Amino acid sequence: METSTQTLLYAAELVEENGTYTLLVEDVRRGGVQTTPVPKAMVDKLPTFLSTLAAKLNPVPSRRRW
Repeated sequence: METSTQTLLYAAELVEENGTYTLLVEDVRRGGVQTTPVPKAMVDKLPTFLSTLAAKLNPVPSRRRW
């Protein structure tokens, strides 16, 4: 039986402080953190963006018509 090991490469957090949003991305392997401000409009669209990304990375096979 094979076992797999997961390795965390990046960790991301979206932080809100006083109505201002900041995305923090930590490079776990190399060290370091990058931050960038994120507009509220983008924060509101994040669930839609993630769903779209998941659909593109894991497409559902199309059904064939007979």
